[in-house]
Amino acid sequence: MPQDTHWVGTWTATPAPAEAAAFSNQTLRMIAHVSLGGSRLRVRLSNAYGTGKLAIGAVHIGLHAAGAGIVPGSDRVVTFGGEGSATIAAGSLLISDPVALDVPPLSNVAISVYLPGNIPVTFQITGRYARQTNYISPPGDFSASTAMPIGKITDDWYFVSGIDVAATAETGGVVALGDSLTDANISTPDLNCRWPDQLARRMQARPSGRPMGVMNQGLGGNRILHDLRGDSGLRRFDRDVLAQPGVTHVIICLGINDIRNRWGKPEEAVNAEGMIAGLKQMVLRAHMRGIKILGGTLLPFENETFFPGAYTQAGEAARQGVNAWIRESGAFDAVIDFEQGLRDPSHPTSMLPIYDCGDHLHPSDLGYHRMGDIVDLALFD
Repeated sequence: MPQDTHWVGTWTATPAPAEAAAFSNQTLRMIAHVSLGGSRLRVRLSNAYGTGKLAIGAVHIGLHAAGAGIVPGSDRVVTFGGEGSATIAAGSLLISDPVALDVPPLSNVAISVYLPGNIPVTFQITGRYARQTNYISPPGDFSASTAMPIGKITDDWYFVSGIDVAATAETGGVVALGDSLTDANISTPDLNCRWPDQLARRMQARPSGRPMGVMNQGLGGNRILHDLRGDSGLRRFDRDVLAQPGVTHVIICLGINDIRNRWGKPEEAVNAEGMIAGLKQMVLRAHMRGIKILGGTLLPFENETFFPGAYTQAGEAARQGVNAWIRESGAFDAVIDFEQGLRDPSHPTSMLPIYDCGDHLHPSDLGYHRMGDIVDLALFD
């Protein structure tokens, strides 16, 4: 690679154990909405939670057309150490060789992964809830097919954990580390309403400023202190933030699920002090690597209906205590005040109805866009 370029993540999917997934001699075609464009790419595959070796029969990448199709002439073979097939050890990551493909910014690419073996549910398949329509073939290798036959559709990404682009030396990368509010649960599928997607759109639209890749590491149900679907924020911080190619900034938006503790485990009850201690550790670990860390305040969730009873007065006090510390402590390099941008001024323990999807916990499509609009782009220059 030329000295004036480096790899930067343009898209990510947080590895987590998939729910009730199994494959046998099938091809997965997964659609990813990139932030930065580029002419040289790498694909990252993860077997982070697998209980054994994962055989990869073939991988292709191309520009997404519609449905399970790719733009004719855009298909590229993805190799690993010069080979078209590979094996990923349990708990490991596989990074591809560079691929020559002109990908516009804010476009969709299709990654096709042929799985030749039998992968049962007990394998602990690595995946993530996507709010994106992806495709699973009937039996066979259809990774090179322009129009892949569809056996069934899914709204998960499986095994693909990242796409990198070769970018100029000045290009940076921002990781959004969060829970379902960053993953954009309840948003409209296939419209890329996640707030990191809106941030990426704004980055591309500005006439000047440092180019930035945006990497969404949101994971539904994620907590700062305790594991749930996948690792806690503290446990996954090194893998999902510090290890990302080209990362220069991270935005943390975690804590609501620590407070809600709807899983009936009194030993996992938390208070504001414990959450703040966890956030302090993230700040220290980011600064040790020269990465700027921005603190996102926690959104109001009074009387949420997603899990009735999860909202309590004690939880609300903890949320306000954490938000006060984020705003006033000076621990973060900057504050992204999501709460102030979405709360109802006349009833600040609730979201404005226009930004509320209706469950009083997750934003609407407009609310997620609002979150992406709150971020001050000057922070990245």
